[in-house]
Amino acid sequence: MKLRRPRRPRDFRLADSAQQTVGGFLLAGPFVVTEEVWVLAGNMHIVQSLVIVSIVFSIGYAALYKADTTRDLDDEQEVAGVPLRFISLMVVTFGSVSVLALLFGAPGTFLPDAVADCGPGALFGSSGPFFERVATSCERAVTSFKAVTVGSVFSVVGAATADSIFAK
Repeated sequence: MKLRRPRRPRDFRLADSAQQTVGGFLLAGPFVVTEEVWVLAGNMHIVQSLVIVSIVFSIGYAALYKADTTRDLDDEQEVAGVPLRFISLMVVTFGSVSVLALLFGAPGTFLPDAVADCGPGALFGSSGPFFERVATSCERAVTSFKAVTVGSVFSVVGAATADSIFAK
């Protein structure tokens, strides 16, 4: 006769982050190396990217805690009141897209003529409004950020799905 151990809340483990990473990389890959994504990012306003970031956070939260009815938010480990699983999901989501973009050399490939001088001299040495100077001096970095936000929409779906499917 087997004795069953009492069920306790499932702790967040490194294996959970690994599952999220596989899902995040799987769906982010095709979007990082697509020229259309980089052209789209170049034509987006920074406010649009920030709205996309909020949408990614919403998708991630909904996928982890609203769509998966077996997961209890109150049983999750927390850091400063934020569930550790959700923090990991966001790091994996944006991190996987960023890593793939850098590994494939996408910013240099798709933005060869973009200005990449983000040093203090470029930002504070010229005249005009500060945010306008950042947009012109750091064109490659700003456009890369916008492209990462576009790719993160797909990455969060893959990461959250992998976390929910393989968590059982």
